[in-house]
Amino acid sequence: MQKLQTQGLHHVTLVGADRQTSIDFWEGILGMPFIFEQPNLDNAGESHIYFDPGDGRLITIFTREDRKPLQRRTPTESGCVHHMAFNVSRAVFMQAVERLDARGIKHTGVRDRMIFDAIYFEDPLGLLIELSCWKFDAPEGFTRSDVLFAAHNLRVARGDRAIMEVHLADAIEGLVEGSTKSLSADRAPKNPYARSTPALAKSEAK
Repeated sequence: MQKLQTQGLHHVTLVGADRQTSIDFWEGILGMPFIFEQPNLDNAGESHIYFDPGDGRLITIFTREDRKPLQRRTPTESGCVHHMAFNVSRAVFMQAVERLDARGIKHTGVRDRMIFDAIYFEDPLGLLIELSCWKFDAPEGFTRSDVLFAAHNLRVARGDRAIMEVHLADAIEGLVEGSTKSLSADRAPKNPYARSTPALAKSEAK
C-alpha cells in the first residue's frame, strides 16, 4: 500500500450565491483578480468562477443567479469548513481594521496567534474569513513549515503548553546554525559587551 502524495493545494471550491456577490467580495474587498469563468461542468444551471488569491493557486465559486446571499454563520459541524485564512503583508494588515470599519463589516479586531496576527470576519454568506500576517520569515533555504516543525519540538521539549515567539526565534537560530558553516570553533551565544569598560568609568579613573 502506498500514499497519494500531494504537492500543494490545487484549489478550493465554495458554493456561492449570485455571481456579482462573489465578484464584489473576492475581488472588490480582498483584491483577488477574477481570472476565469465557465459553466459548472456538472451542473449547467451554475457558473464556475475563478479567483487568484495571490500565489497562483485558485479559489473557485459555484454561482447561480436565483441564489441570494443569506448572511448567517456557515455550519461548523464535523466535516464542515470552519474558516479560510489568507496571508497579507504587514502593511496591508495594519490597514485592515480601518478598511473593514469603512465598509461597516463586523470583525474581531487583531488577535495574537503567537506565530501570526489575525483578524476574523464573515463573507456575505457567513463563511468565516481570516486575514493572517506572519510574525516571522524562514531562513534562506527553509520554509515556514521547517521553522514551525522545529519550534514545535522545542515547545514540547520545554513542556510549554502553546507555541510562543521564543520558540520561533530559537528554532530559526538552530536552523541557521545547523545549515551554515563558520570558522569559529565555538558558536555558542556570547556577550562581547561584558569585556568593555564604560567610557564614564574610564574618565573617572583618571
